[in-house]
Amino acid sequence: MKRLTCLFICLFLSEVSGFEIPINGLSEFVDYEDLVELAPGKFQLVAENQRYQRSLPGESGEIMEEADQVTLYSYKVQSTITSRMATTMIQSKVVNNSPQPQNVVFDVQIPKGAFISNFSMTVDGTTFRSSIKEKTVGRALYAQARAKGKTAGLVRLAKHLEVDVWVIEPQGIRFLHVPDTFEGHFDGVPVISKGQQKAHVSFKPTVAQQRICPNCRETAVDGELVVLYDVKREEKAGELEAFNGYFVHFFAPDNLDPIPKNILFVIDVSGSMWGVKMKQTVEAMKTILDDLRAEDHFSVIDFNQNVRTWRNDLISATKTQVADAKRYIEKIQPSGGTNINEALLRAIFILNEANNLGLLDPNSVSLIILVSDGDPTVGELKLSKIQKNVKENIQDNISLFSLGMGFDVDYDFLKRLSNENRGIAQRIYGNQDTSSQLKKFYNQVSTPLLRNVQFNYPHTSVTDVTQNNFHNYFGGSEIVVAGKFDPAKLDQLESIITATSANTQLVLETLAQMDDLQDFLSKDKHADPDFTRKLWAYLTINQLLAERSLAPTAAAKRRITRSILQMSLDHHIVTPLTSLVIENEAGDERMLADAPPQDPSCCSGALYYGSKVSPDSIPSWANPSPTPVISMLAQGAQVLESTPPPHVMRVENDPHFIIYLPKSQKNICFNIDSEPGKILNLVSDPESGIVINGQLVGAKKPNNGKLSTYFGKLGFYFQSEDVKIEISTEAITLSGGSSTFALSWSDTAQVMNQRVQISVKKAKVVTITLDKEMSFSVLLHRVWKKHPINVDFLGIYVPPTNKFSPNAHGLIGQFMQEPKIHIFNERPGKDPEKPEASMEVKGQKLIVTRGLQKDYRTDLVFGTDVTCWFVHNSGKGFIDGHYKDYFVPQLYSFLKRP
Repeated sequence: MKRLTCLFICLFLSEVSGFEIPINGLSEFVDYEDLVELAPGKFQLVAENQRYQRSLPGESGEIMEEADQVTLYSYKVQSTITSRMATTMIQSKVVNNSPQPQNVVFDVQIPKGAFISNFSMTVDGTTFRSSIKEKTVGRALYAQARAKGKTAGLVRLAKHLEVDVWVIEPQGIRFLHVPDTFEGHFDGVPVISKGQQKAHVSFKPTVAQQRICPNCRETAVDGELVVLYDVKREEKAGELEAFNGYFVHFFAPDNLDPIPKNILFVIDVSGSMWGVKMKQTVEAMKTILDDLRAEDHFSVIDFNQNVRTWRNDLISATKTQVADAKRYIEKIQPSGGTNINEALLRAIFILNEANNLGLLDPNSVSLIILVSDGDPTVGELKLSKIQKNVKENIQDNISLFSLGMGFDVDYDFLKRLSNENRGIAQRIYGNQDTSSQLKKFYNQVSTPLLRNVQFNYPHTSVTDVTQNNFHNYFGGSEIVVAGKFDPAKLDQLESIITATSANTQLVLETLAQMDDLQDFLSKDKHADPDFTRKLWAYLTINQLLAERSLAPTAAAKRRITRSILQMSLDHHIVTPLTSLVIENEAGDERMLADAPPQDPSCCSGALYYGSKVSPDSIPSWANPSPTPVISMLAQGAQVLESTPPPHVMRVENDPHFIIYLPKSQKNICFNIDSEPGKILNLVSDPESGIVINGQLVGAKKPNNGKLSTYFGKLGFYFQSEDVKIEISTEAITLSGGSSTFALSWSDTAQVMNQRVQISVKKAKVVTITLDKEMSFSVLLHRVWKKHPINVDFLGIYVPPTNKFSPNAHGLIGQFMQEPKIHIFNERPGKDPEKPEASMEVKGQKLIVTRGLQKDYRTDLVFGTDVTCWFVHNSGKGFIDGHYKDYFVPQLYSFLKRP
């Protein structure tokens, strides 16, 4: 009786592979076609119960595996996912009860692109351990073992019975779900426990539970155990995690307006597409066309030996045009040959011409989606020539995506074609599921949200950054960038992201403290403290494989090959260029584990093609530290700062107004005591087209018989730009025309819309500038959530240097034309520390009191004391009219003056 115990470890992030192990016999390779792709945030394991017919070399007849000949004592799968990086360990113990050699096949379906990192096996007390070898060396050792009649194995696919999935996410787990995929047979068997940042899913059915019926020998473990989860994404600039000299940056912003797209569908209608393929393609295209947005432009090209177009130029995606395009597609009859070269050049010409004539929205995204099931048979047949023709003609603003249907198509060619032109390729399996595969792919590119996304890490100690420049970002996906840094030279890591959205240019900043993950990882025994290094190695190797496929010269290909080989050896990873050699201590028995061909499209589910740029090369238009007239709030070393001007007009709690009068060199203060919900006009300048209003919120309850009020929401309206900005204690919203863009106070970002620029410093301050001639600063005051009285509120700061028109008015705006004041007869007040005086202003004589108010610009928590003369009775006599005259009906209403 032969006992076999094996341990198999792989790094999961995106290819299907597996392995085959014979016991005291020679193995044969088995082809498997059912591949499963894992989406970001989704872990999927597939258990299959199948028997394989074997024909052993050198023997006549066939041997079938019998259930009583091989006993599976244990089969355990443990997958630990730390910040998207899944390390999966498979352990199995098998006993051969037969005197004859038996083949045992384990099938494990793992995400496309996963790398095997370790394999060990114990057979009757003899342990075989793995090492990484360059492929030619590995195959030579393997051939020696086969020649001696020793054991041999090949990494291919795998089965499983018991599963533990641990999810550890520093960002926090937004949701986790394990759907029932076994038709109720295992109700209650998956045990789920979930915390804020950690979750555990355990699937361990007993032998009785595994049976398909009480007296059956067949197993019911025949389906999918799926764990779906997503993380919390509170920061628009993404999550930057740094640990042990490596960092990982996850970026998946939402709440962005879609960018209009110009899309050309290029569909192969040659004879090989006849039947199910064409029927499924037509059904998918009808759904895809219905999903186009009104602002999109499109056309359809179909080709066999000839090339035809539904329209010779791009057409708006109106309901009428979409319906006409659907009728055109329904009439397609597949026949003839395949002229890929001419079809692609026609699509490129249509997009290039529209762009050159200025017919395309400059903020739009241009895409070509090629669907084909075979190699060219008509026209240009040389694949390298087609690749060259496309590269020479396509403009830099166009992305080419290729969908290869079935297994007859040269998929490597499609990958090179797309990777070289800012897109990716994907294989579509030609079956009854073709339609859903096509629609699933289109959904990944249907919502472009950002263009020209660039990640910058300015510090010089940051090195070896993976792909950090992306042509497009599509909604529903996630960009992952990784790199190395010198922990001895950095206390915190800074990232600056620049991008263009539908109507704005963005600069998003974030910081990572070096010790942020230390405590978190140390408190969980399942967390992988090496996840940053593994993820960096995974991304780097995948990108090197992609670069290798596009290498223009043999010398460049050799150089990249050497880099991949060295990375594989350094990080113990099986790649297409290396093999996992498994041998006993004596070295006389060996097995060879080859990785299947890898898909070089990379980046942990990110659907992008981009390039690497210098990590500190920030575009000229992006100024991550704006320098408006009024400064940012100082935050120590975390932000870039400019010096705040000493005097501004400002409003804080109650609300306190502090008006600085430059000519008199005096600060004048007053309060407005009103009701929650009222909207006060602060600045109203119809000539300049600028309005600033503030809405009051009340405290949770009165204090000493008085209910304090604060500004809980501010509205800025720039009429000539048609830009409205709403700032609340929860969010910052920019509206321009028909588009809306939202930022959170947890972001550090910069947004530009025409002449208006908004800069946000995380949880601190928003600065709005107009042509760098006017500026306004809004401070966020957070209080303890369980405070019995106080609530969060806003403060606004307006410098007197702002160039309003002479007719500007409002509680602040009226003082842009400084009134003459005369303060005299200073005398002791009722409070010895608050003297009184007389003040003449606007023909009136007022009694004022000198005291202290808080300026929170340089100290958000405690504030800085400012001496001012306080005007009583809600500023009566100092402001024009009564404070109730400054009520307005809406947040963007101009003040109606009597």
